[in-house]
Amino acid sequence: MNPTPSPRAAVIVDPFSSGARYAPEFASLGVPAVAVGSLPEVPAVYADSWEPARYQRVFSFDGDLERLVAAVRPLAPRCVLAGAESGVELADRLTERLLPDQANTPALAAARRDKGAMARALRAAGVPVIPQICTDDAEAVRDWIAREGLHGRDLVVKPPRSGSTDGVTRVRAGADWRVPFDAQLGRINQWHNLNDRMVVQEYARGTEYVVDTFSHRGRHTVADVCRYGKTDNGGQMAVYERLTWTAPDDPAVPVLARYAEAVLDAVGLRNGAAHIEIMLTAAGPRLIEINSRPHGGGHPLFNLAATGDSQVRRAARWFVREEAPPRGYRLLRHMSVVFLIARVSGTVSGTGVLDGIRELPSHHHSAVGLRDGDRVEATRDLLGTLALGFAVLAHPDPAVVERDVAAVRAMEAALVVTPDPDPGRAPAAGPPPVGRGTPR
Repeated sequence: MNPTPSPRAAVIVDPFSSGARYAPEFASLGVPAVAVGSLPEVPAVYADSWEPARYQRVFSFDGDLERLVAAVRPLAPRCVLAGAESGVELADRLTERLLPDQANTPALAAARRDKGAMARALRAAGVPVIPQICTDDAEAVRDWIAREGLHGRDLVVKPPRSGSTDGVTRVRAGADWRVPFDAQLGRINQWHNLNDRMVVQEYARGTEYVVDTFSHRGRHTVADVCRYGKTDNGGQMAVYERLTWTAPDDPAVPVLARYAEAVLDAVGLRNGAAHIEIMLTAAGPRLIEINSRPHGGGHPLFNLAATGDSQVRRAARWFVREEAPPRGYRLLRHMSVVFLIARVSGTVSGTGVLDGIRELPSHHHSAVGLRDGDRVEATRDLLGTLALGFAVLAHPDPAVVERDVAAVRAMEAALVVTPDPDPGRAPAAGPPPVGRGTPR
């Protein structure tokens, strides 16, 4: 009797953060997962989500694509998916070689990862974008600002191949955009990419949303739409305060969904998950960026509780059963993620107050590891926010969620952060100054 053949594996490139959810979803359908690492080592920020025991095989990419293709091909993979942002480009290249029928448009590969190429692809497709330039030439930026009439306007400076708001700086009207431009240019960012150019764009005003999608054979589906709450923190912009699931009958949802589909078509994403950040301005939706992988930070797992579905689950069902997901989503429970923020750097005390988060009526999940005596950095980006902690609140009654959001903020405000001493100032007499976590 011939042995039963092993099921064709799902190959996950950099199965970190939310990408770690692929292995259990495929396993629930009887399909093993294979991991491919695109980086020399797992980044520290992803270490907690890396579980090599979940994978049938683990491969490391050493820069030789042909060798990797030869190693993976005998497994007859059913799909190749990017788990984290760092794996997007390698997943595209492997799919093109191993499963060309599933490949996203090869000629537009750069537009699925590089923000400069992304904007060019949208403009070529006639999709409205935020005015911007991507270059390493400061003189070109100066000429562009004059040509676009942006003197005296707020600007944003950011690397084209970073993520999690790393290096994103708001330059207020009258301030010198050259300072963050020069500081970031030539730097190796936290995703191991060289900032060989910088994006400078007009600061877009409006309400920021994220549209999470799964696409198959060019058919796009929306797994959820969420609204961001962000704040400035000192000189840093885009510090996350809150993420709130948006009901599908909200008037903004069809507008955002249509724009998201146009973005997906413009960058040639035909198969796989995408995380699309969009500013809904007075002139209509405008792309902030598209990430060709699942929404990070464990979002797909939370989305299961909010909607009963997720990008990751849709992917597993499609690639195993060819089960086509619905075009939209339902909202079963109102849900918000509340991110803790440190307004100053220093030593924290009074952390026992945060124990109350778990007692809230809408508490669904929380990740808060602060202890008295811990040193905290002033929150500058998403990774800094996640280092402090967050709470996921869910309830059928939106009023309960809102009350509990306010309760979390009150707990945060009760934290005491003793700021670091100013090295240029003599010590003051008496007790050290006290800084509150989030003054209101």
